[in-house]
Amino acid sequence: MNAFALVNARVFDGWRLTEPATVVVENGLIASGAARGERIDARGAVLLPGLIDGHVHVRSARARDALARHGVTTGLDMASWPPELSASLRGAPGTADLRSAGLPAIGPEGPHARLLVKEPEAVVTDAREAEGWVAARIAEGADYVKIVMEAPGGGGVEAGVAKAIVDAAHARGRRVVAHAASAGAYTMAVDSGADVITHCPRGAAADPADVTRMRAEGRVSVPTLVMMRGLARFFGAPGDFAGCAATVAALHAAGVPVLAGTDANDEPGVPFQAEHGASLHQELRLLVEAGLSPAEALRAATSLPARHFSLGDRGSVEPGRRADLVLIDGDPLAAITATAHVLRVWCAGVEHLPT
Repeated sequence: MNAFALVNARVFDGWRLTEPATVVVENGLIASGAARGERIDARGAVLLPGLIDGHVHVRSARARDALARHGVTTGLDMASWPPELSASLRGAPGTADLRSAGLPAIGPEGPHARLLVKEPEAVVTDAREAEGWVAARIAEGADYVKIVMEAPGGGGVEAGVAKAIVDAAHARGRRVVAHAASAGAYTMAVDSGADVITHCPRGAAADPADVTRMRAEGRVSVPTLVMMRGLARFFGAPGDFAGCAATVAALHAAGVPVLAGTDANDEPGVPFQAEHGASLHQELRLLVEAGLSPAEALRAATSLPARHFSLGDRGSVEPGRRADLVLIDGDPLAAITATAHVLRVWCAGVEHLPT
């Protein structure tokens, strides 16, 4: 039996920090009852649930392990191919656990088709192809479906095709994530019925009508502020980021769930490469600057992505959950930047030991 007990740890319970307590781990899960095995004295440090990055691109063990090194124990990959690559990066002990959208749906002429995704099978131009396309992604192991939306006329997936893909995915019990980084694409993503909209418009904030619909229809946002700020700077329009921050503020004020995601990647040709793992701590700070409280930002990287991506075995520190744990130095409710001061990380009860 693999068992240990963390003693004298202040635990973030989703709302506050507890007084020093003991957290027992047995066979990769948080357990109840008396402590067994090794006793690890946390000396009053803060214990968080393992962090979840709601938007990453992981194409190597190095990138996956960088997530874990920074306390990100789960990464939600938003485009990965071939299927063998995703499979090869899953299941390794003591490092980040990955979920994946597999191959995304793209249009024939958008930036993704020109620069990033060269697989012909990714291009979907006819609504009649939607059911077969979704079935193929699920057969390859996709945990959810990704659609790349561009502004109308921008060469992305057309509105009718996107709606057909969403309907086909929902019929098979899969959530749909829509990429939308412009105002027009954002509206198309809302119209499509996608469950999760990732990114946010640069420049002007999202249409208030879209925000209202997202709240009323139970949609979720992963704004990727780190990426949007990086793109604004790359294109020489740093003022564009103000619209992104305003969108997040409006979504949060309306009660739309906002999840932490970074678009971390090391892809050649991408205008901005957010660093795996480290960028999530930057994202948390930007979410707080946009109006979330530190506790809300922490939930955006723990319990909320677990809930909205059906990861019911993680996202909190309580008996029966995976022992995905991050020990940090400092009080993140007083200063969200404390999350970056990672002392130790456990992935399903196995400590991550950087090589």
